[in-house]
Amino acid sequence: MHNNNDSIEILNDLVAINNDRIAGCERAMKELSEEDEDLKVIFLNMIDESRQLKMELGNEVQVLGGIIEGGTTNSGKIYRAWMDVRAMFTGNDRHAVLANCHTGEDAAQKAYTSALESQKMPAYLNEMISNQQKILGASHDEMKAFTQAEA
Repeated sequence: MHNNNDSIEILNDLVAINNDRIAGCERAMKELSEEDEDLKVIFLNMIDESRQLKMELGNEVQVLGGIIEGGTTNSGKIYRAWMDVRAMFTGNDRHAVLANCHTGEDAAQKAYTSALESQKMPAYLNEMISNQQKILGASHDEMKAFTQAEA
């Protein structure tokens, strides 16, 4: 039998990762120049994607009797601070923004993999998380392709 508290904690960690992702994409959009509309569209799509995933995770947290996480992860806060510092030295160029966002996408993938490896959740939640990881994986691959094209 699975412990609801374990499941709630894992789901809330993923909510926080999606909060980080939203904040990171919003920050990235601010760093881009007017010529980077192609990337702004991608970041807007990623924000919408994370909001939908977060809502799905939050619904499950509530069903299990938990309270939905409203903040971001500590590593996410560090990531955004690092992005701010790096932007000062790189002139906020397109490649730096892409590289930072790719790092964030890697972190999201690792968080989802860790959640799936925990074996602390019922099968239906593992399936939901696996499906979400695939959705995020497509964005990760798109970000990676943009990053490599800019190198």
